Amino acid sequence: MHKNHGIGYAEYERNLDKRLDIEQEREKEYQKSLEVSNEMERKIL
Repeated sequence: MHKNHGIGYAEYERNLDKRLDIEQEREKEYQKSLEVSNEMERKIL
């Protein structure tokens, strides 16, 4: 948690604003990974 987001799990648990920021960042990363995956799949097929 600390390596990827700069805060520890305890702080993540306590601070709702930071938790929401991290979860939004995770969602963006997830959507980007889906786009990359879909692009690779189109190129292969």
